[in-house]
Amino acid sequence: MFTRLSTAALVVLLACALPAHAQDWTFTGGDGETVILDARPQRIIAHQDAAAGLIPLGIRPVGIYADSAIEAAKALEGLDLSGIEIIGTAWSEVDIEKAAALEPDLIVAEWWDRNSAWSGGADIARTLSPLAPITGVAASNSIVGMIEDYEALAASLGADLDAPAIAADKAAFETARAAFEAATAAKPDLKAVAVYAGNDAIYFADPAGAAELLDLQSWGLDLITPGGVDSAGNNYFETVSWENADKYPTDLILVDNRSAATLETALAQPTWTLNPGAAAGQVADWPAFWLRNYAAYARELAKLTEVIDAADASVVP
Repeated sequence: MFTRLSTAALVVLLACALPAHAQDWTFTGGDGETVILDARPQRIIAHQDAAAGLIPLGIRPVGIYADSAIEAAKALEGLDLSGIEIIGTAWSEVDIEKAAALEPDLIVAEWWDRNSAWSGGADIARTLSPLAPITGVAASNSIVGMIEDYEALAASLGADLDAPAIAADKAAFETARAAFEAATAAKPDLKAVAVYAGNDAIYFADPAGAAELLDLQSWGLDLITPGGVDSAGNNYFETVSWENADKYPTDLILVDNRSAATLETALAQPTWTLNPGAAAGQVADWPAFWLRNYAAYARELAKLTEVIDAADASVVP
């Protein structure tokens, strides 16, 4: 049995009543709602990003729904998925019969304030919510903060956060972050921009909409904030025609690496090299929206640091 209460309602309930015994498990999700269960959940279905946050912490879901084919899901790269049922491999789609057969106690996703929806889309939330309550962390202004939120969730689910593997992953990340900060400090004039390349247009990312970009900014990378982000529509990017690919000239371009096809699309555009960074070949991976654990973050930071160390910070006229 489960009950879902708003935070305000939960406070009133606890203030006005003295229950005979405390509930065995509660968690307040990124949407502000508190889920109360009679026992700690054991059978969890997770969105791919939530799974990427939980598996390295020792919490293995019984099922995962992904936004793409599993082999293309960047968040799940390098994770052991053996024994986990895959119940969805496309955005906003899930096999409800497979999901029901797993008899889940809990659905774990991520709450995205800019969309006011759980990861995977509102349709999936409506489909899965009759099976079990939905909760999870919020997509925030820092991947490090999100990882810490996953640690809190995992601990509530029974994870041992003192496990040697977890400590090793965090240490590797701290080393990678220190190297990244040293690289950016050595090149304070290096200007960068993050983009997604489409066949129809180039999309300049708003760092405020991407937790990993905000992290990189806080660690010294000078990232351009585009001026034409449409808060009423695509509120993560400014859409610019390929004819104006040099609208934001920079020394370094970070390209969304959720698919290798994105960089291939950019390189195929005749106007790609109008941007000085592209002309100089100073292009790096942007781990866009998918980092959820220290091991993956350490790997991506090391790649970025190598590019920054080799970059010329004066290619913009």
